[in-house]
Amino acid sequence: MLEGFAHGDPDDRLLIGALVAGLPHTAFGMLLLVGLMPAFLPLPGLAGAVSGPLVMLVGLQLMIGLRKPWLPAFLARRGPKRSTITRFRDLAAPWLNRLERVVRPRMHWVLEHPLASIFTGVLLVLLGLLLALPIPFTNYVFGALMLLFVFALLERDGAMMLFAWLAGGIAVVVFGFVSGNLLEMLTNVVHGWS
Repeated sequence: MLEGFAHGDPDDRLLIGALVAGLPHTAFGMLLLVGLMPAFLPLPGLAGAVSGPLVMLVGLQLMIGLRKPWLPAFLARRGPKRSTITRFRDLAAPWLNRLERVVRPRMHWVLEHPLASIFTGVLLVLLGLLLALPIPFTNYVFGALMLLFVFALLERDGAMMLFAWLAGGIAVVVFGFVSGNLLEMLTNVVHGWS
C-alpha cells in the first residue's frame, strides 16, 4: 500500500479523505497510519503535536463505536505529500518487512467486539496524549508502538491487537508515571522561582 502511495510526483498531496475512502474494514488503520507519519519526521516537539491529536481522533471514534472514520472537512482536504510517504516508507521499511512476516488475519473477535473497540480507543487516546506531550526522544518509540495497532487494524489481526494492547498498556503506565513526575518537578521548579 505504501509503495503505491509513494509512486508519482513527490510534490503531490494525498488527501486524507481520499486515502481512507473505500476501505470499509481497514479505514481506521489507514487513518492511524497517516496520522502517525509526522511522528517519524525529525521535527522535535512539532511531530508529536501533529500526530498526537490525529491518533486521539482515531481513538475517540473507536471508543464511541463508529464503523467508519469521520473526518472534519478541513482535515479530509489535507494530507501528506507523496515525498513524506516515501520518507516514512524508507525509514520504516526494515520494521514493516519484519512485521509483515508475522501479521495475518486471525482472531477477528478481538477487533469486532464492541468492548474491544472501546479498549483500543482508550489506549489510542492515552498514547496520542503522551505522543503530543513534549517528552524528549519519544516520538519514534510511540510511533513504532502504534504501528502495532496500525498493522492489527489493517490486516485484521486479533493476535497482533492483543500484543498491541499489552505494549500500549505498559507504555501508558511507564510514560504516564514519567510524565507525571516530570510535571511535578516542573511545578516545583516554577514554585521555587516565585
